[in-house]
Amino acid sequence: MNLEAFISDSAPAWGDLERLLDRARNRPERLGVEGVLELARLYRTVVADLALARRAFPGDPVIERLEPLALSARHAVYGERTRRGSLRDFFARDYWREIRAERRLLAIALLAMFAPTLLSAVWAIHDPGAAIGLIPSAYRAAADPHVRHLPGGLSTQAAFASSIYTHNIAVTFLTFAGGLTMGLGTLYLLAYNGLLLGTLAGLTIQAGTFSVFVRYIVPHGLLELSCISISGVAGLRLARALIDPGLRPRSEALQAQARGAVLMVLGTAPWLVLAGLTEGFVTPRALPLGAALAVGIALASLFWGLVLTRGRQSRARAFARR
Repeated sequence: MNLEAFISDSAPAWGDLERLLDRARNRPERLGVEGVLELARLYRTVVADLALARRAFPGDPVIERLEPLALSARHAVYGERTRRGSLRDFFARDYWREIRAERRLLAIALLAMFAPTLLSAVWAIHDPGAAIGLIPSAYRAAADPHVRHLPGGLSTQAAFASSIYTHNIAVTFLTFAGGLTMGLGTLYLLAYNGLLLGTLAGLTIQAGTFSVFVRYIVPHGLLELSCISISGVAGLRLARALIDPGLRPRSEALQAQARGAVLMVLGTAPWLVLAGLTEGFVTPRALPLGAALAVGIALASLFWGLVLTRGRQSRARAFARR
């Protein structure tokens, strides 16, 4: 192949790529959808030209031009970009986008939690004698067929309402950290929480006291379970980096995922606080069944509604993220 013909045919694409990179300034979303697609196309073209030049023209100065151009384009297309924004931007938009961008991991986390919930509930209904041995003694009052209110006044009711979830902040961070065990710790904690919840629900259904369960668990519990599931997503992000780092070393892949995963956990913290306040000041009031359902569903709907609405990304941003 003739070097002059190669440069003559290929140089226009190189120039186009240089101009796109100058416009993007390491933020491809500035180019719009068509610009991002063109950036990806030109990057593939330049990489192919570089491979051809190394084989056909070893040592030629054209390689010195193509190598930094290909590296710059690769960083623009695949590199992790630091996003500097205010706390307001993070809680109003970026946090929700982090969650929605990990829909597959979210589905895994929810399945890991609620599949054991359903299975253990069915088991507890059909074999309450064995199931009651699984749950701590502090929870067993709700499974008493004669109980319609938890005994002991407001303080005891509050203790019952918080007994399953008092450790939720610790569980949230442990579920996140469990990602470092290739995700096994994360999946175990999700499943255990679901198992405990489902067993207690099944026992109360079997005993005819399910309304007690609903009134003392649902107002704060739906939101708390949502928070735990998000910490599960964060942990699974770490696990994904360890299991499938791609072409990067595992340490580099883990570092790339860790920032977004940590932000996801930190963004969940205020919602845990809200759930805790509900647990401390609303749940102990022993609301009527309808009111308890309304509070729990409203809080959970607010959270997941924000995931659906505030988590949307433009096509250009989503393409750039990939």
